Amino acid sequence: MKQESGFTLIELLIVVAVIGIIAGLAVPSLLRARQAANESSAISSLRAINSAQISYRFSDGGGVNYANSLAALNSSQKIDSKLASGNKSGYNFTMVGVDSTTSVPSYFDLIGNPTYRGFYGSAQRSFASNESYLIYQRAGADLVAGSPPPADRTPANSVPLE
Repeated sequence: MKQESGFTLIELLIVVAVIGIIAGLAVPSLLRARQAANESSAISSLRAINSAQISYRFSDGGGVNYANSLAALNSSQKIDSKLASGNKSGYNFTMVGVDSTTSVPSYFDLIGNPTYRGFYGSAQRSFASNESYLIYQRAGADLVAGSPPPADRTPANSVPLE
């Protein structure tokens, strides 16, 4: 009599269950790692835009004015087209700038909000910067680019990134 060898159904179910448990433990870590990478990329993008604003001010802005938009920085070849599109690495970037007048100096607000928030989202924190070149962070809610008076240039409900 010929004896057949192979795996039983129970053995196969046990192997599938073990693989499922291992995957269940690995997925949250991978999601957190992706979010951390997106946040690091957003901080780097804000630094690049801040550097581009310094360059723009002294080359194209006559030593007085900052660029009013990401498109203006792109047209003067200070940033690349991917960053100028406003979407990069799970973040949406917006910038609002104001030219100087006799009573108000030129200033800009730069905001980076995650495309999607939450456990499965692209990131958890929003970032902002302005002509002080400090980068601010805020967890849990999007920041909005606006035009507050120059006396208080700190984005609302945010703290400097340390």
